[in-house]
Amino acid sequence: MNIDSSQILAQQIASIQYSDLPKSAIDATRCNLLDTIGVALAGATAPGCKEVVGFVLDSYSGDQATVWGTGRKTTAAEAALANGTLAHALDFDDTHDAAILHAGVSIVPATLAVAEYIGGVSGKELITALSLGLDITCRMGIAAQVPPVSIGWVYTTLFGLFGATAAAAKIVGLNAEQTGNALGVAYAQAAGNCQCIPDGSLTKRMQPGFAARAAVLSVLLVQRGITGSVNSFEGQHGLARVYLHDQWNKELLLDGLGKKWHHEDLAYKPYPTCRHTHNPIDVALQLTRHHDIEPGQVESISVGLNEEGYTNLCTPIDVKLRPKTVVHAQFSIPFCIATAICRRDVFIDDMSEQAIHSPDVLNLASKVKPYVDVELQRIHGRGVTPAKMTIQLRNGATYKGSSMVARGGVESPMNFAALVPKFRRCLNHARASDSQRVDTLVEMLLNLENLSDVRKLMLAFA
Repeated sequence: MNIDSSQILAQQIASIQYSDLPKSAIDATRCNLLDTIGVALAGATAPGCKEVVGFVLDSYSGDQATVWGTGRKTTAAEAALANGTLAHALDFDDTHDAAILHAGVSIVPATLAVAEYIGGVSGKELITALSLGLDITCRMGIAAQVPPVSIGWVYTTLFGLFGATAAAAKIVGLNAEQTGNALGVAYAQAAGNCQCIPDGSLTKRMQPGFAARAAVLSVLLVQRGITGSVNSFEGQHGLARVYLHDQWNKELLLDGLGKKWHHEDLAYKPYPTCRHTHNPIDVALQLTRHHDIEPGQVESISVGLNEEGYTNLCTPIDVKLRPKTVVHAQFSIPFCIATAICRRDVFIDDMSEQAIHSPDVLNLASKVKPYVDVELQRIHGRGVTPAKMTIQLRNGATYKGSSMVARGGVESPMNFAALVPKFRRCLNHARASDSQRVDTLVEMLLNLENLSDVRKLMLAFA
Protein backbone atom coordinates (compact mmCIF):
# COMPACT_ATOMS: atom_id res chain seq x y z
CA MET A 1 0.00 0.00 0.00
CA ASN A 2 1.34 3.42 -0.98
CA ILE A 3 1.01 5.54 2.16
CA ASP A 4 0.64 9.28 1.67
CA SER A 5 3.75 11.10 2.83
CA SER A 6 1.66 13.38 5.06
CA GLN A 7 0.83 10.30 7.14
CA ILE A 8 4.47 9.22 7.27
CA LEU A 9 5.38 12.68 8.51
CA ALA A 10 2.57 12.50 11.07
CA GLN A 11 4.08 9.32 12.52
CA GLN A 12 7.46 11.04 12.72
CA ILE A 13 6.02 14.14 14.38
CA ALA A 14 4.19 12.14 17.04
CA SER A 15 7.09 9.83 17.85
CA ILE A 16 10.21 12.01 17.85
CA GLN A 17 11.61 13.09 21.22
CA TYR A 18 14.21 15.62 22.33
CA SER A 19 16.68 12.80 22.97
CA ASP A 20 16.43 11.86 19.28
CA LEU A 21 17.77 15.23 18.15
CA PRO A 22 21.47 15.63 17.33
CA LYS A 23 23.26 18.58 18.87
CA SER A 24 23.59 20.18 15.44
CA ALA A 25 19.80 20.24 15.02
CA ILE A 26 19.30 21.68 18.51
CA ASP A 27 21.86 24.42 17.85
CA ALA A 28 20.22 25.21 14.50
CA THR A 29 16.83 25.57 16.20
CA ARG A 30 18.30 27.86 18.83
CA CYS A 31 19.74 30.07 16.10
CA ASN A 32 16.41 30.23 14.31
CA LEU A 33 14.50 31.20 17.43
CA LEU A 34 16.99 33.97 18.26
CA ASP A 35 16.94 35.37 14.74
CA THR A 36 13.18 35.17 14.27
CA ILE A 37 12.42 36.94 17.54
CA GLY A 38 14.98 39.66 16.78
CA VAL A 39 13.75 40.49 13.29
CA ALA A 40 10.13 40.35 14.45
CA LEU A 41 10.66 42.90 17.20
CA ALA A 42 12.54 45.13 14.75
CA GLY A 43 9.72 44.67 12.23
CA ALA A 44 7.10 46.21 14.49
CA THR A 45 7.71 49.66 12.98
CA ALA A 46 7.60 48.50 9.34
CA PRO A 47 4.72 49.67 7.11
CA GLY A 48 1.58 47.65 7.64
CA CYS A 49 2.61 46.09 10.94
CA LYS A 50 1.05 48.69 13.21
CA GLU A 51 -2.19 48.29 11.27
CA VAL A 52 -2.17 44.47 11.53
CA VAL A 53 -1.32 44.53 15.24
CA GLY A 54 -3.93 47.19 15.92
CA PHE A 55 -6.60 45.26 14.05
CA VAL A 56 -5.83 42.05 15.91
CA LEU A 57 -5.83 43.66 19.35
CA ASP A 58 -8.96 45.70 18.64
CA SER A 59 -10.93 42.86 17.07
CA TYR A 60 -10.04 39.72 19.02
CA SER A 61 -10.29 39.77 22.79
CA GLY A 62 -8.47 37.02 24.61
CA ASP A 63 -5.60 36.23 26.95
CA GLN A 64 -4.14 33.17 25.25
CA ALA A 65 -0.96 34.49 23.66
CA THR A 66 1.09 37.67 23.43
CA VAL A 67 1.51 39.95 20.46
CA TRP A 68 5.27 40.44 20.61
CA GLY A 69 6.56 43.80 21.69
CA THR A 70 3.18 45.03 22.94
CA GLY A 71 2.74 43.28 26.28
CA ARG A 72 -0.87 42.64 25.26
CA LYS A 73 -2.60 39.35 24.55
CA THR A 74 -5.21 38.03 22.17
CA THR A 75 -6.24 34.58 20.94
CA ALA A 76 -3.45 32.16 20.04
CA ALA A 77 -4.45 32.12 16.36
CA GLU A 78 -4.51 35.91 16.00
CA ALA A 79 -1.27 36.32 17.95
CA ALA A 80 0.32 33.94 15.44
CA LEU A 81 -1.03 36.09 12.60
CA ALA A 82 0.36 39.31 14.06
CA ASN A 83 3.73 37.84 15.07
CA GLY A 84 4.19 36.06 11.75
CA THR A 85 3.60 39.37 9.98
CA LEU A 86 6.15 41.13 12.19
CA ALA A 87 8.73 38.42 11.60
CA HIS A 88 8.58 38.71 7.81
CA ALA A 89 8.02 42.45 7.52
CA LEU A 90 11.65 43.44 7.01
CA ASP A 91 12.63 40.53 4.75
CA PHE A 92 15.41 40.02 7.29
CA ASP A 93 14.40 36.47 8.23
CA ASP A 94 16.07 33.13 7.50
CA THR A 95 16.20 31.52 4.08
CA HIS A 96 16.82 28.00 2.82
CA ASP A 97 18.67 28.46 -0.43
CA ALA A 98 17.80 25.04 -1.88
CA ALA A 99 14.17 24.99 -0.70
CA ILE A 100 13.69 28.64 -1.75
CA LEU A 101 11.72 29.69 1.30
CA HIS A 102 11.79 31.31 4.72
CA ALA A 103 11.08 28.76 7.47
CA GLY A 104 10.96 30.38 10.90
CA VAL A 105 8.46 33.14 10.15
CA SER A 106 5.46 30.80 10.29
CA ILE A 107 6.78 28.01 12.53
CA VAL A 108 8.08 30.12 15.43
CA PRO A 109 5.01 32.40 15.83
CA ALA A 110 2.56 29.47 15.65
CA THR A 111 4.55 27.28 18.04
CA LEU A 112 5.15 29.98 20.65
CA ALA A 113 1.50 31.06 20.53
CA VAL A 114 0.28 27.53 21.24
CA ALA A 115 2.97 26.94 23.88
CA GLU A 116 1.98 30.13 25.70
CA TYR A 117 -1.70 29.22 25.43
CA ILE A 118 -1.46 25.75 26.98
CA GLY A 119 1.36 26.54 29.43
CA GLY A 120 3.83 24.19 31.04
CA VAL A 121 5.79 23.63 27.81
CA SER A 122 9.48 23.12 28.59
CA GLY A 123 12.41 24.40 26.60
CA LYS A 124 13.22 20.88 25.43
CA GLU A 125 9.66 20.40 24.21
CA LEU A 126 9.82 23.71 22.36
CA ILE A 127 13.12 22.79 20.70
CA THR A 128 11.71 19.43 19.62
CA ALA A 129 8.58 20.95 18.11
CA LEU A 130 10.44 23.74 16.34
CA SER A 131 13.03 21.32 14.96
CA LEU A 132 10.27 19.17 13.45
CA GLY A 133 8.43 22.12 11.96
CA LEU A 134 11.52 23.75 10.50
CA ASP A 135 12.82 20.48 9.03
CA ILE A 136 9.48 19.56 7.44
CA THR A 137 9.10 23.00 5.87
CA CYS A 138 12.56 22.79 4.33
CA ARG A 139 11.95 19.21 3.17
CA MET A 140 8.81 20.26 1.33
CA GLY A 141 10.65 23.02 -0.45
CA ILE A 142 13.36 20.61 -1.53
CA ALA A 143 10.74 18.09 -2.70
CA ALA A 144 9.08 20.67 -4.95
CA GLN A 145 10.69 20.35 -8.37
CA VAL A 146 9.60 23.69 -9.76
CA PRO A 147 10.80 27.19 -8.73
CA PRO A 148 8.11 29.09 -6.79
CA VAL A 149 7.98 32.15 -9.03
CA SER A 150 7.41 30.06 -12.17
CA ILE A 151 4.39 28.33 -10.62
CA GLY A 152 3.10 31.32 -8.64
CA TRP A 153 3.14 29.99 -5.08
CA VAL A 154 5.18 31.46 -2.23
CA TYR A 155 6.75 28.36 -0.68
CA THR A 156 7.38 30.22 2.58
CA THR A 157 3.64 30.27 3.17
CA LEU A 158 2.50 27.19 1.29
CA PHE A 159 4.96 24.83 2.99
CA GLY A 160 5.42 26.85 6.17
CA LEU A 161 1.78 26.16 6.94
CA PHE A 162 2.47 22.43 7.19
CA GLY A 163 5.67 22.90 9.19
CA ALA A 164 3.87 25.21 11.60
CA THR A 165 1.03 22.71 11.93
CA ALA A 166 3.53 19.94 12.65
CA ALA A 167 5.23 21.98 15.37
CA ALA A 168 1.96 23.09 16.98
CA ALA A 169 0.65 19.51 16.90
CA LYS A 170 3.77 18.37 18.73
CA ILE A 171 3.35 21.08 21.36
CA VAL A 172 -0.22 20.07 22.22
CA GLY A 173 0.61 16.36 22.12
CA LEU A 174 -1.52 15.13 19.22
CA ASN A 175 -1.09 11.46 18.36
CA ALA A 176 -0.15 10.31 14.85
CA GLU A 177 -3.73 10.02 13.63
CA GLN A 178 -4.65 13.44 14.98
CA THR A 179 -1.49 14.97 13.52
CA GLY A 180 -2.37 13.54 10.11
CA ASN A 181 -5.79 15.11 10.43
CA ALA A 182 -4.24 18.43 11.41
CA LEU A 183 -2.10 18.38 8.26
CA GLY A 184 -5.30 17.69 6.33
CA VAL A 185 -7.13 20.59 7.95
CA ALA A 186 -4.11 22.75 7.14
CA TYR A 187 -4.27 21.61 3.51
CA ALA A 188 -7.82 22.95 3.32
CA GLN A 189 -6.36 26.41 4.04
CA ALA A 190 -3.14 26.26 2.01
CA ALA A 191 -2.34 29.46 0.11
CA GLY A 192 0.26 32.14 -0.50
CA ASN A 193 1.02 33.58 -3.94
CA CYS A 194 3.81 35.55 -5.57
CA GLN A 195 1.71 38.36 -7.04
CA CYS A 196 2.41 40.50 -4.00
CA ILE A 197 6.06 40.80 -5.10
CA PRO A 198 5.70 42.54 -8.49
CA ASP A 199 2.78 44.55 -7.08
CA GLY A 200 4.83 45.57 -4.04
CA SER A 201 1.87 44.97 -1.73
CA LEU A 202 1.92 44.67 2.04
CA THR A 203 0.41 41.19 1.87
CA LYS A 204 3.98 40.05 1.07
CA ARG A 205 4.76 40.37 4.79
CA MET A 206 1.36 39.10 5.98
CA GLN A 207 1.31 35.74 4.21
CA PRO A 208 3.53 33.91 6.77
CA GLY A 209 1.19 35.25 9.44
CA PHE A 210 -1.77 33.78 7.58
CA ALA A 211 0.02 30.42 7.55
CA ALA A 212 0.84 30.62 11.27
CA ARG A 213 -2.77 31.43 12.13
CA ALA A 214 -4.07 28.59 9.93
CA ALA A 215 -1.68 26.17 11.63
CA VAL A 216 -2.92 27.12 15.10
CA LEU A 217 -6.53 26.79 13.98
CA SER A 218 -5.83 23.40 12.40
CA VAL A 219 -4.37 21.92 15.56
CA LEU A 220 -6.90 23.37 17.98
CA LEU A 221 -9.81 22.29 15.78
CA VAL A 222 -8.48 18.72 15.56
CA GLN A 223 -8.26 18.70 19.35
CA ARG A 224 -12.02 19.23 19.32
CA GLY A 225 -12.64 16.41 16.87
CA ILE A 226 -12.47 18.02 13.42
CA THR A 227 -11.01 15.75 10.76
CA GLY A 228 -9.02 16.56 7.64
CA SER A 229 -7.97 14.78 4.47
CA VAL A 230 -5.54 11.91 5.03
CA ASN A 231 -4.01 11.87 1.54
CA SER A 232 -3.13 15.52 1.56
CA PHE A 233 0.13 15.36 -0.38
CA GLU A 234 -0.10 12.62 -3.02
CA GLY A 235 -3.84 12.02 -3.13
CA GLN A 236 -5.99 12.39 -6.24
CA HIS A 237 -6.51 16.06 -5.36
CA GLY A 238 -3.51 16.41 -3.09
CA LEU A 239 -0.88 19.12 -2.83
CA ALA A 240 1.47 17.54 -5.36
CA ARG A 241 -1.10 17.52 -8.15
CA VAL A 242 -3.24 20.57 -7.40
CA TYR A 243 -0.52 23.00 -6.34
CA LEU A 244 2.64 21.63 -7.98
CA HIS A 245 1.34 19.99 -11.15
CA ASP A 246 2.94 16.69 -10.08
CA GLN A 247 6.41 18.24 -9.97
CA TRP A 248 7.02 16.71 -6.55
CA ASN A 249 9.66 14.25 -5.37
CA LYS A 250 8.32 12.14 -2.50
CA GLU A 251 11.64 10.38 -2.11
CA LEU A 252 13.45 13.66 -1.51
CA LEU A 253 10.78 14.67 1.01
CA LEU A 254 11.32 11.56 3.10
CA ASP A 255 15.02 10.92 2.49
CA GLY A 256 16.91 10.73 5.79
CA LEU A 257 13.81 11.56 7.84
CA GLY A 258 14.80 11.73 11.50
CA LYS A 259 18.50 11.59 10.64
CA LYS A 260 19.13 14.54 8.34
CA TRP A 261 17.72 17.80 9.70
CA HIS A 262 17.43 20.26 6.85
CA HIS A 263 17.00 23.33 9.00
CA GLU A 264 20.69 22.99 9.79
CA ASP A 265 21.17 24.42 6.28
CA LEU A 266 19.12 27.56 6.87
CA ALA A 267 20.88 30.79 5.95
CA TYR A 268 20.67 33.95 8.03
CA LYS A 269 20.64 37.38 6.51
CA PRO A 270 23.13 40.17 7.14
CA TYR A 271 20.85 42.51 5.13
CA PRO A 272 17.05 43.09 5.31
CA THR A 273 16.50 42.40 1.63
CA CYS A 274 15.75 39.52 -0.71
CA ARG A 275 18.47 36.86 -0.56
CA HIS A 276 19.19 37.36 -4.27
CA THR A 277 20.49 40.86 -3.49
CA HIS A 278 23.12 39.69 -1.02
CA ASN A 279 26.00 38.79 -3.33
CA PRO A 280 25.56 42.07 -5.25
CA ILE A 281 25.50 43.97 -1.94
CA ASP A 282 28.58 42.14 -0.67
CA VAL A 283 30.68 42.90 -3.74
CA ALA A 284 29.47 46.52 -3.83
CA LEU A 285 30.50 47.00 -0.20
CA GLN A 286 33.86 45.31 -0.77
CA LEU A 287 34.74 47.54 -3.72
CA THR A 288 33.42 50.70 -2.08
CA ARG A 289 35.31 50.22 1.17
CA HIS A 290 38.54 48.94 -0.37
CA HIS A 291 38.80 51.71 -2.98
CA ASP A 292 37.06 54.40 -0.92
CA ILE A 293 34.54 55.05 -3.69
CA GLU A 294 32.21 58.02 -3.33
CA PRO A 295 28.81 57.93 -5.10
CA GLY A 296 29.54 61.12 -7.06
CA GLN A 297 32.63 59.51 -8.61
CA VAL A 298 30.66 56.71 -10.26
CA GLU A 299 30.04 56.77 -14.00
CA SER A 300 28.42 53.34 -14.35
CA ILE A 301 28.00 49.99 -12.63
CA SER A 302 27.52 46.73 -14.50
CA VAL A 303 26.50 43.62 -12.59
CA GLY A 304 26.34 40.09 -13.97
CA LEU A 305 23.80 37.70 -12.47
CA ASN A 306 22.13 34.38 -13.13
CA GLU A 307 18.82 34.43 -14.97
CA GLU A 308 16.74 33.88 -11.83
CA GLY A 309 18.26 36.87 -10.06
CA TYR A 310 18.02 39.06 -13.14
CA THR A 311 14.40 38.21 -13.93
CA ASN A 312 13.07 38.48 -10.40
CA LEU A 313 15.10 41.42 -9.10
CA CYS A 314 15.98 43.51 -12.15
CA THR A 315 12.72 43.53 -14.14
CA PRO A 316 10.71 45.50 -14.89
CA ILE A 317 13.69 47.80 -14.86
CA ASP A 318 11.76 51.04 -14.30
CA VAL A 319 10.30 49.69 -11.04
CA LYS A 320 13.69 48.36 -9.91
CA LEU A 321 15.47 51.65 -10.59
CA ARG A 322 12.83 53.75 -8.81
CA PRO A 323 10.99 51.56 -6.28
CA LYS A 324 7.50 52.75 -5.42
CA THR A 325 7.27 50.74 -2.21
CA VAL A 326 9.60 49.22 0.38
CA VAL A 327 8.81 45.76 -0.98
CA HIS A 328 9.92 46.90 -4.44
CA ALA A 329 13.17 48.20 -2.91
CA GLN A 330 13.84 44.99 -1.00
CA PHE A 331 13.50 43.10 -4.29
CA SER A 332 15.63 45.43 -6.42
CA ILE A 333 19.28 44.62 -7.10
CA PRO A 334 19.99 48.08 -8.62
CA PHE A 335 18.52 49.88 -5.60
CA CYS A 336 20.36 47.65 -3.11
CA ILE A 337 23.69 48.13 -4.88
CA ALA A 338 23.18 51.90 -4.87
CA THR A 339 22.25 51.84 -1.19
CA ALA A 340 25.37 49.83 -0.31
CA ILE A 341 27.63 52.33 -2.09
CA CYS A 342 25.90 55.44 -0.77
CA ARG A 343 25.47 54.28 2.84
CA ARG A 344 28.36 51.78 3.07
CA ASP A 345 25.87 49.53 4.78
CA VAL A 346 22.42 48.09 4.21
CA PHE A 347 20.31 47.89 7.34
CA ILE A 348 16.73 48.42 8.41
CA ASP A 349 16.60 52.22 8.11
CA ASP A 350 17.93 51.96 4.56
CA MET A 351 14.73 50.16 3.53
CA SER A 352 12.23 52.61 5.01
CA GLU A 353 9.50 54.60 3.26
CA GLN A 354 11.69 57.69 3.49
CA ALA A 355 14.91 55.97 2.39
CA ILE A 356 13.52 54.57 -0.86
CA HIS A 357 13.01 58.14 -2.09
CA SER A 358 16.58 59.30 -1.31
CA PRO A 359 17.84 61.32 -4.33
CA ASP A 360 21.46 60.18 -4.05
CA VAL A 361 20.50 56.50 -3.97
CA LEU A 362 18.03 56.83 -6.84
CA ASN A 363 20.57 58.74 -8.91
CA LEU A 364 23.17 56.02 -8.42
CA ALA A 365 20.64 53.24 -9.01
CA SER A 366 19.99 54.71 -12.46
CA LYS A 367 23.62 53.97 -13.33
CA VAL A 368 23.36 50.25 -12.53
CA LYS A 369 23.25 48.03 -15.63
CA PRO A 370 22.33 44.43 -14.76
CA TYR A 371 22.70 41.57 -17.24
CA VAL A 372 22.60 37.77 -17.35
CA ASP A 373 26.16 36.44 -17.27
CA VAL A 374 26.37 33.30 -19.42
CA GLU A 375 29.07 31.69 -17.31
CA LEU A 376 27.28 32.37 -14.03
CA GLN A 377 24.09 30.98 -15.50
CA ARG A 378 25.90 27.81 -16.59
CA ILE A 379 27.45 27.17 -13.18
CA HIS A 380 24.85 28.74 -10.86
CA GLY A 381 21.63 28.47 -12.84
CA ARG A 382 19.28 27.92 -9.91
CA GLY A 383 19.34 29.46 -6.47
CA VAL A 384 20.84 32.59 -4.95
CA THR A 385 22.48 34.56 -7.73
CA PRO A 386 26.21 35.21 -7.57
CA ALA A 387 27.46 38.56 -8.83
CA LYS A 388 30.21 39.93 -11.04
CA MET A 389 30.55 43.69 -10.81
CA THR A 390 32.45 46.41 -12.65
CA ILE A 391 32.39 49.96 -11.28
CA GLN A 392 33.55 52.60 -13.77
CA LEU A 393 34.51 55.98 -12.28
CA ARG A 394 34.32 59.32 -14.08
CA ASN A 395 38.12 59.66 -13.95
CA GLY A 396 38.48 56.46 -15.97
CA ALA A 397 39.40 54.16 -13.08
CA THR A 398 37.76 50.74 -13.22
CA TYR A 399 37.26 48.36 -10.31
CA LYS A 400 36.07 44.78 -10.63
CA GLY A 401 34.94 42.24 -8.09
CA SER A 402 32.76 39.22 -7.59
CA SER A 403 30.90 37.37 -4.87
CA MET A 404 29.93 33.76 -5.46
CA VAL A 405 28.78 32.75 -1.97
CA ALA A 406 26.37 34.91 0.00
CA ARG A 407 27.25 35.34 3.67
CA GLY A 408 25.12 33.53 6.22
CA GLY A 409 24.55 30.39 4.15
CA VAL A 410 25.89 26.86 4.43
CA GLU A 411 29.24 27.77 2.87
CA SER A 412 29.64 30.93 4.94
CA PRO A 413 27.45 30.36 8.01
CA MET A 414 26.42 32.58 10.89
CA ASN A 415 26.26 30.63 14.17
CA PHE A 416 24.56 31.70 17.42
CA ALA A 417 27.48 33.92 18.47
CA ALA A 418 27.53 35.60 15.06
CA LEU A 419 23.76 36.19 15.18
CA VAL A 420 23.79 37.85 18.62
CA PRO A 421 25.13 41.22 17.31
CA LYS A 422 22.39 41.23 14.65
CA PHE A 423 19.86 40.42 17.38
CA ARG A 424 21.09 43.29 19.54
CA ARG A 425 21.03 45.68 16.61
CA CYS A 426 17.46 44.65 15.78
CA LEU A 427 16.28 45.22 19.34
CA ASN A 428 18.11 48.53 19.46
CA HIS A 429 16.29 49.57 16.28
CA ALA A 430 12.99 48.61 17.88
CA ARG A 431 13.92 50.25 21.18
CA ALA A 432 12.48 47.02 22.53
CA SER A 433 14.53 46.69 25.67
CA ASP A 434 17.57 47.89 27.61
CA SER A 435 20.91 46.12 27.32
CA GLN A 436 20.50 44.20 30.58
CA ARG A 437 17.18 42.69 29.49
CA VAL A 438 18.65 41.87 26.10
CA ASP A 439 21.48 40.05 27.88
CA THR A 440 18.91 38.11 29.88
CA LEU A 441 16.98 37.14 26.77
CA VAL A 442 20.13 35.99 24.96
CA GLU A 443 21.12 33.93 27.98
CA MET A 444 17.67 32.30 28.13
CA LEU A 445 17.87 31.32 24.48
CA LEU A 446 21.42 30.06 24.88
CA ASN A 447 20.22 27.78 27.68
CA LEU A 448 16.75 27.10 26.31
CA GLU A 449 16.83 23.36 27.08
CA ASN A 450 16.94 24.21 30.80
CA LEU A 451 13.79 26.36 30.70
CA SER A 452 10.91 24.88 32.68
CA ASP A 453 8.13 26.86 30.98
CA VAL A 454 8.26 28.76 27.70
CA ARG A 455 6.01 31.41 29.22
CA LYS A 456 9.09 32.71 31.03
CA LEU A 457 10.69 33.35 27.66
CA MET A 458 7.59 35.17 26.49
CA LEU A 459 7.70 37.46 29.52
CA ALA A 460 11.30 38.34 28.70
CA PHE A 461 10.45 39.94 25.36
CA ALA A 462 6.69 40.57 25.48
